[in-house]
Amino acid sequence: MKEFTPYGTFTALITPFNRKGEVDFKALRKLIDFQIENNVDGIVVTATTGESATLSLKEKQAIIIDAVEHTNGRIPVIAGTGTNETELSLNMTIFAKEHGASACLLVAPYYNKPNQDGLYEHFRLIAGEVDIPIILYNVPSRTGTNISAETTVRLATDCPNIVATKEASGNLDQIMKIIKNAPKDFAVLSGDDSLTLPIISLGGKGVISVISNYAPKEFSEMVSFALQNKIDKAREIHYKLLELMEINFIEPNPIPVKYIMSLLGYTKEVYRLPLLPLKNEQKRRIKEVLKKFE
Repeated sequence: MKEFTPYGTFTALITPFNRKGEVDFKALRKLIDFQIENNVDGIVVTATTGESATLSLKEKQAIIIDAVEHTNGRIPVIAGTGTNETELSLNMTIFAKEHGASACLLVAPYYNKPNQDGLYEHFRLIAGEVDIPIILYNVPSRTGTNISAETTVRLATDCPNIVATKEASGNLDQIMKIIKNAPKDFAVLSGDDSLTLPIISLGGKGVISVISNYAPKEFSEMVSFALQNKIDKAREIHYKLLELMEINFIEPNPIPVKYIMSLLGYTKEVYRLPLLPLKNEQKRRIKEVLKKFE
């Protein structure tokens, strides 16, 4: 199994599209270089912020291959390989391992609404078949299912290559139970930028971030200070960036962050239906917030 440490700031990368709505690989490489230049600890591709729900299987595979080749070992590449189908998730995870991904991010199966035993068996089967570090992804607002603290701890205990969870439940009680009861080398990563500092202060190990698409240096510094227990310095950056974190969700992710990246010249403002561009008043609000950070 490849050496991988789930620690620090991992950017949930957008997927850039050209005006025809095709994946823009040139822009993708530019985005990756921007992240590396600004000292993030890794990137995540083909996940929620990357519009995975509307990427075809071939597109996901091509993005994983391109990201791994372009990073060339400079930082870890985490591939989002989870779907609502266990066999497809397994095959995607095998593909990611075979093509050099450092780890895989596996979302809880959506739409099916499995119970906790079904969730356990889904992740256990994949972890048992593919020797690659696996990060669980718990985001009940999108999947309709919550991976309970007990199920997370059970998986962390029973499956050595399930090394972390991205907790986007917003439930700090649940997160504390995981941190308290999971094996010591199991990492809880924040799935909400605004909760990163609280989660690290409780024993979390980092974040899979949206804001670090366009503020990688600043947000990585905040996370680094927090992990070093320099809470005053981390808190100062946290509150400086808080309004930016909030505007990322005035519409469903990744609409706002992709618009911001288009303003910065890294991508076109192109989404796939059913996502639509921001309204003019929302764009004005974002620009007003961004002006405060120039």
